[in-house]
Amino acid sequence: MAKRIVWTEKADLIFTKILKFYIDRNSSKEYSRKLNKEIRVYLEILAKQPFIGRKVNDDDIHVAIKGHFKIFYQIESDKIVVLLVWDCRQKPESLNLKS
Repeated sequence: MAKRIVWTEKADLIFTKILKFYIDRNSSKEYSRKLNKEIRVYLEILAKQPFIGRKVNDDDIHVAIKGHFKIFYQIESDKIVVLLVWDCRQKPESLNLKS
């Protein structure tokens, strides 16, 4: 049975900023719409097969890779909690899963 997908406030905010960045950069919503759809479809796969991502630490944080993006998430009994969708082309020092 598929788990529910729940986004943290931080994950939603950062992903929205990524989508807006590409809208501004490309002067078009086309890429951002495509990216949003691809990530959402991939999350549907994770909801059905949550262990396809790799465990990255002792806090039960997993990461799955989709193109240039990493999806950090936690698996709970009834849901997948999206902690962060990260564009790997960003500066890595700004990546912080704890806050």
